[in-house]
Amino acid sequence: MSIWDQLAAATADFSISSVLHRDQKQDRCLDEALPFTVGMISLAAKMAKADGVVTKDEVHAFKKAFKVSDAEMKDAARAFNLAKQDVAGYETCAEELVAVFRGDRKMLEYVLEGVFHIAKADGVLHPQEEAFLGQVAKRFGFTDAEFTFMKARHTIATERNPYDVLGMKPSVSNDELRSQYRKLVAESQPDEFVTRGLPKEFVLIATEKVAAIKQAYDAIAKERGI
Repeated sequence: MSIWDQLAAATADFSISSVLHRDQKQDRCLDEALPFTVGMISLAAKMAKADGVVTKDEVHAFKKAFKVSDAEMKDAARAFNLAKQDVAGYETCAEELVAVFRGDRKMLEYVLEGVFHIAKADGVLHPQEEAFLGQVAKRFGFTDAEFTFMKARHTIATERNPYDVLGMKPSVSNDELRSQYRKLVAESQPDEFVTRGLPKEFVLIATEKVAAIKQAYDAIAKERGI
C-alpha cells in the first residue's frame, strides 16, 4: 500500500488530529511515513490558515513542491482540507508529532523542512510564514540558532548568508569549515531519508538541503581561495 493509499484510508473517517492521536495511543513502533506525511500536510494547512486567507494556490503549493500526480493530489488535498477545518491549533499538531516521534529530532526536522518546502513553493518565504515556522520550531524543541540555520537554507540563493547555511561564524578556520561541511553533507543524504521509510516523493527535501549546503560551502571556499 502506497503512502497515498495509507493517507486516504487514515483520513476516511477521522480528522487529521485524531489520526495522530490514535497512533500515539497505540504505544507501538509506528510506520513513520504516515505520521510524517499527515503532520507535514496538517502544519502546512495551519500555516495557510494563519494568514487569514486559504486559496487554491496554497493547497496546490503541496503539489508544486513535491510533484505529486493528480490522483495523489486528491488524497493530499483531502488531508489538507481536513486539517484546515480542524479546530485544534498548530500547537496541538506540533505536540502530537513530538509524542508520535518520541522526540526524534531528525524526524521533527524533516517535518519542518517539508513545511518550509511548501511555504516557498511560490518562490518566496513570506514574513507570516516565517513567523509561523519559528513558532512550530519552538514547539519541536529547536533553538533560535537552529531555526536560523534551517531558515537560511530556504532563503533565496542570492540572499543567503553562506555561513548561516552551514551554521558557522565567519571567524571559523578553514579546517573547521571543511569538517562542518562534510558532517552536514553526510547527515543530509537522501539515502538516509529513504532508509527511514519516508515517502520517496519527499526525497526532494533532502536533495535540496544538500544542494544548499554545497552551494554555501563553494561560495565561502571561492571567497577564501581554498
